[in-house]
Amino acid sequence: MAISIYRIRDAAEVIDPAFRATPQFLAETLSERLGLSLVLKVECVNPIRSFKGRGTDYLLHRIEVPDAGLVCASAGNFGQGLAYAGRKHGHRVVVFAAENATPLKVERMRRLGAEVVLAGHDFDAAKDFARKRAEETGATFIEDGAEPPIAEGAGTIAVELCRMEESLDAIYVALGDGALIGGVGAWMRRAAPATRVIGVVAEGAPAMQLSWRAGRVVETESTSTIADGIAVRAPIAESFADMKGVVDDVVAVSEAGIVEAMRMLFAHAGLATEAAGAAGLAALHGAGDAIKGKRVAVIVTGGNLAADQRRLLLEG
Repeated sequence: MAISIYRIRDAAEVIDPAFRATPQFLAETLSERLGLSLVLKVECVNPIRSFKGRGTDYLLHRIEVPDAGLVCASAGNFGQGLAYAGRKHGHRVVVFAAENATPLKVERMRRLGAEVVLAGHDFDAAKDFARKRAEETGATFIEDGAEPPIAEGAGTIAVELCRMEESLDAIYVALGDGALIGGVGAWMRRAAPATRVIGVVAEGAPAMQLSWRAGRVVETESTSTIADGIAVRAPIAESFADMKGVVDDVVAVSEAGIVEAMRMLFAHAGLATEAAGAAGLAALHGAGDAIKGKRVAVIVTGGNLAADQRRLLLEG
């Protein structure tokens, strides 16, 4: 089942109001600094501090859940989204996270009612454990990026951006499992085909960019980035396929660029964002003259900062 424009429109009406109509505004001082018109779409001021609640809530509007509940793997934000939606709809949720997962995100998933199991050396290893648990218990395994309703819920961000009076020349989207860019790209191709959709990965987690360039899924042996939300080494075939025809380019940003973007968002917009949440802004530094004077949107995808990331903001 491919991503549907009609279901994105439906999601924009039915998902939990706590995740809809998030702030979107022209960031004037950042615009002046970058030499363009920068629109920030702020997805870190909601009950789970990330955009993931859009897709998880819509998913539970679309599927039947067995008595054994739901099992997923998460670096933290998707798990919070599924835990929040599961609690709301009365379903049990088990989240597998890597042994080195951010403690803050683990704590918040548990506070939202999820059972959290730490297993595996990274996110993709945790996913293998999650699949096994689902097979053993009869629970439904939910893979972020492989379920169209998740991308369709995320695509409602683009619906809201297209309601602004002025059109966008480009939109920069943090690229992890691909659900966000798949949903956003699908809507933009229909509603604003002239708007370029640019995916952003971390240099230390280049699997999605390598896949994009090769035209097929390319896995890496490991990842090394502070941006845990986009630290993907094994892309999902379904979400990669969804990118075709709706994404114009995929770029990579450095760790230093991510940290600088986090500090800029904090200093100029008062936003304390996690590393993945600042990836879109980080990419503007490397875009060069091609975007000067353009109207560009950046999705600030999340604000669940680990302790070391909070220190980076304060030190800046």
